[in-house]
Amino acid sequence: MTTQESPFDELDALQLWMQTVITHPAGVKAGVASKNANQIFDMREAEIERVIQPSETLSAIQRLEIYSNAYFARLSSCLLDEFPAFAYAVGDTAFQAFASEYLQTFPSNSYTLSALGRSFPSFLRATRPADLSFESLGPTWADFLIELATVERVYSEVFDGPGIEHERVADPQDFASLSVVQWLGARLTPAPCLRLVQLSYPVHEYITDVRRGRNPQTPAPSKTYLVITRRNYLVRRSAVGESEFGLLTALANGLTVGDGVAYVAQQNQSDIDALEFELSQWFRNWAEAGYFRQIVLAS
Repeated sequence: MTTQESPFDELDALQLWMQTVITHPAGVKAGVASKNANQIFDMREAEIERVIQPSETLSAIQRLEIYSNAYFARLSSCLLDEFPAFAYAVGDTAFQAFASEYLQTFPSNSYTLSALGRSFPSFLRATRPADLSFESLGPTWADFLIELATVERVYSEVFDGPGIEHERVADPQDFASLSVVQWLGARLTPAPCLRLVQLSYPVHEYITDVRRGRNPQTPAPSKTYLVITRRNYLVRRSAVGESEFGLLTALANGLTVGDGVAYVAQQNQSDIDALEFELSQWFRNWAEAGYFRQIVLAS
């Protein structure tokens, strides 16, 4: 054991050593042998009883494993709370296997558990099995699961992230007050909680059904364009058409209204004049939903 300056310093070191050991993703024995633990206390597995006494029925390692198991059970529970629809889709046993492998690959390293599931969608993409089907057959079960986790994670980030609850946003009157020239040259600043997600499945409906206890079936593949935001501390989502989604994406990426409309018309081979009525309704809906913070006019 290393020499400490005072009993309090030694207690702090012991607590840090125990935390390092019981939170090691490969288990307590690997934690004891880890470099980080040995930098605190230089000891081997056989020497642990110098600091952790055994009980009548359990060794020192077994006693530490109780804390380790409880720690990872708590993390798995947090993942289940964040990804209930994914867990429902794969079943309890498979979800625990996913959670265990994920926590070994991405151990918790943040002061807040809200960051725990941040890499879960990318973990699923990286570990998905090779798709042996022909590409023309379309989206697969793996795609459905990845999209489930992706949207559930977006919900969490929007809920925990910055919003517009205490600030003014562009409203319908702001849009109506502009001349055509001003309008076409304007840029719209998106709300910080606005997210645009393109999907192969309507997973938002599946997620809602799971959270409301409806026991849904896996939906058929269907191109889905999802707009997610937060108003009054509630996460809201809306499925929109391809053209509306394309214009929202263009404006959120900094294009002017005129350039955005022209881009959407070109992408969808539409007549700009034919979009006129839809544009008016879209902008009214966006203003009411608080998608944009402000209108920035060209100088």
